[in-house]
Amino acid sequence: MSEFRFETFAADGAARLGRLHTAHGPMDTPAFMPVGTAATVKAMLPQSVAATGAQTVLGNTYHLMLRPGAERVARLGGLHAFMNWPGPILTDSGGFQVMSLAKLRKLDEQGVTFQSHIDGSRHRLTPESSMEIQRLLDADITMAFDECTPFPATLEQAADSMRLSMRWARRSKEAFVARPGYGLFGIVQGGIHPELRAESAAALTGLGFDGYAIGGLAVGEGQELMFATLETTVPHLPADRPRYLMGVGRPSDIIGAVLRGVDMFDCVMPTRSGRTAQAFTRRGTVSLRNARHQDDPRPLDEACGCPACTHHSRAYLHHLTRSEEILGPMLLTWHNLHFYQDIMRGLRAAIAEGRGHDFAAAAAEEEARGDIPPL
Repeated sequence: MSEFRFETFAADGAARLGRLHTAHGPMDTPAFMPVGTAATVKAMLPQSVAATGAQTVLGNTYHLMLRPGAERVARLGGLHAFMNWPGPILTDSGGFQVMSLAKLRKLDEQGVTFQSHIDGSRHRLTPESSMEIQRLLDADITMAFDECTPFPATLEQAADSMRLSMRWARRSKEAFVARPGYGLFGIVQGGIHPELRAESAAALTGLGFDGYAIGGLAVGEGQELMFATLETTVPHLPADRPRYLMGVGRPSDIIGAVLRGVDMFDCVMPTRSGRTAQAFTRRGTVSLRNARHQDDPRPLDEACGCPACTHHSRAYLHHLTRSEEILGPMLLTWHNLHFYQDIMRGLRAAIAEGRGHDFAAAAAEEEARGDIPPL
């Protein structure tokens, strides 16, 4: 079984070209990981997700503990067998979903008691139970249990929240069952306050994790503050471990974060947008509901190699959308995930050649030109 390790091959400023080795195979970085919250990337077959170039997908502790249950997944062979995904899987610890979805949440030093958003049933998550659930799911990458600090928050609120997460990080590490090819990531918190981010990073690196995530961003602070926070946080993280920016985001967010030293990303944006007729293209976001596409025989994005672009016209995609045909969300989700993977492929090639900033400038310039007008 493969050792859990991270190696870097090239650097371009703060940006890195690397590879993370896990029990279920490698992940080339910088990487975007599609979100498969409930053991499925919505509207996609596993082989379709792999065809976009994705190597790792996400599952979620909160959702899977509620339905179908981690013990059931374990009895059925673990999450890889259950969802037919042979590659690496990262599972979120459930902390964010408890804060954002659960009803009647009660937080204390030991953990969180909450009611399910599905049926109102009562549950409890602690660092120890989160580690056990993620072990039962057979996640290659387990995330420490944390409290996602809300935004906006005062300095005192952010500090209290971060320090609770650091105490939970210690308990997560103590409860994590180490085995070859499996890793545990700590999560840096502290809001937009540089001194709290530095304190959090120091606490986590003192404990020693296999990777380090940056949480609590893309929650309303805006891109400028997010980039500023990354610039004051990333230098505190070990160079020999992967860095993961959670829940980000838009293509420009990802490109900018890679240039600031981040290696891994996830976001529901490409799949959620695909289900709501929004497509990402090199010239910005396109709404297939717009009547301007109804007679357009051209592909959505001429430079894209996905099935939506190589086999279908904008007119057909518009028709599927307006007719509420299931194939519409399927094709647009596939396109969006392929587009995101194209960005990652482009970034990896650019870093290898020392032209990461040129890649970012060219992408921004093309997006600024806007969508191609109808014929």
